[in-house]
Amino acid sequence: MSDIYAGRTPVDPGTRARVTALLSGLDQRFFRSAADRHWPGAGPVLPRLSRSANHGLLWFGAAAGIAFLGRGQRSRRAALRGVASLAVASAAINTVGKRSVRRRRPLLDTVPVIRQLKRQPITTSFPSGHAASAAAFATGVALESKGWGAVVAPIAFSVAASRVYTGVHYPSDVVVGAALGVGAAFAVRGIVPTRSQLPSPGRPHAQAPALPEGEGMVVVVNRASGSSDAAGALRDSLPLAEFVECDPEDVNTELEKAAERCAALGIVGGDGTVNRAAVAAARHGLPLAVFPGGTLNHFAYDLGIEDSQATCRAMAAGDAVRVDLGRFTGPDGVSGHFLNTFSLGVYPELVRVREHWSPRIGGWPAGVVAAAKVLRGQHQLQAEFEGRRRSLWMLFAGNGIYQRFGFTPGHRLDLADGLLDVRVVHGGSFPSLRLLAAAAAGPLSRSPVHAAERMRRVRIKGIAPGTPLAFDGEVAEAPAELTIDKGNEALTVYRPRAFQ
Repeated sequence: MSDIYAGRTPVDPGTRARVTALLSGLDQRFFRSAADRHWPGAGPVLPRLSRSANHGLLWFGAAAGIAFLGRGQRSRRAALRGVASLAVASAAINTVGKRSVRRRRPLLDTVPVIRQLKRQPITTSFPSGHAASAAAFATGVALESKGWGAVVAPIAFSVAASRVYTGVHYPSDVVVGAALGVGAAFAVRGIVPTRSQLPSPGRPHAQAPALPEGEGMVVVVNRASGSSDAAGALRDSLPLAEFVECDPEDVNTELEKAAERCAALGIVGGDGTVNRAAVAAARHGLPLAVFPGGTLNHFAYDLGIEDSQATCRAMAAGDAVRVDLGRFTGPDGVSGHFLNTFSLGVYPELVRVREHWSPRIGGWPAGVVAAAKVLRGQHQLQAEFEGRRRSLWMLFAGNGIYQRFGFTPGHRLDLADGLLDVRVVHGGSFPSLRLLAAAAAGPLSRSPVHAAERMRRVRIKGIAPGTPLAFDGEVAEAPAELTIDKGNEALTVYRPRAFQ
């Protein structure tokens, strides 16, 4: 009666039983058909593949291979997202799925002995954890990298199929498990967006000449930045471009020469080399094409350029954006420019030590090691900052607002916001703890030990002789006085309209 008044029609128990029996019968029929069918070439492969996926070992190995062989940010993100999706799927299956439906495993009478696993699973049958993990990993990888997703997908399908082939799951167990795995990958994407979901950085769009195959472009290559291999592959994509390879001490000279005879200036190298090219391009009013090829490629990455082909596509279409160019000015005029960051105090040395250890132990652990090592022997910076004499451990200014800080800046979503991301770590005892507190804080945060503000201009006076400053990976000696500000939308850079 209550169901009728609530507007719902009660389900006949007999109908429910018939539907359940029908689905179960179909499941049994498909299972027997798979058991009777001859699968050419599957005998020596699928049982081993099924065992290799136990406890996710196959997928952890695949993630390591993707991260190592890909050698790029996108590959590392794909591997990490695949593992995260697998973890969510596995947790959901083992804590909720298997306990909600206690279905017995299939009888193995119809499955040839040669197919059967040596160790039979003891958990319930529905849903398939192996299928869920395989689908979650493959989907997570594909959401970040379609190329690696295409590589992983056949393996994931084979693992899912192996569970029916070896007789440990009904087909419906595998189908539902795979669906849950796909759902887990999309759930992770809902919490942590993929690169393609992020807003396009670097606004507004700018007019730039379309240069298919690089016609009218001069590309300067810094031999010392590890760019020679990247330049070799780039020549095939830009057969009409002129390439100039030079040593680090000749980069500025070659950039100036190139700027006088080209319609667009190209640069192959890391952030320090790109910095020099950006200054030359802005001075001559030329669009800049950035081909990441150095140790650090933060500027290219924040633009959405993860490989040289992305820049080639943008050049062919004439797609470009305008970005801000940071600058620091001493008593005698402009001293330098920065695309990414400017810093005073312990930060220059901290970054150098962190970059030394990061490939071995990871970014955050390397940051902790660097802070402990650097601060042990460093003295505080005494300077007049914004009209007050202060004791500082560090002053950091970012060209645009970084989404997080950490021991290395995070990512920027807008490279033409007209703002400086200024972070200050005040002087005092326990410098390591102060840096950790600043690293954990975000923009617009304040505490007794640090402050973070969005500013358009910063003035610093009374800097002691010999104080180091760092900008885009380069280190120099700071003048006694400094003004830090920005040239708004001072540079035009080729960049695809959408992340690929």
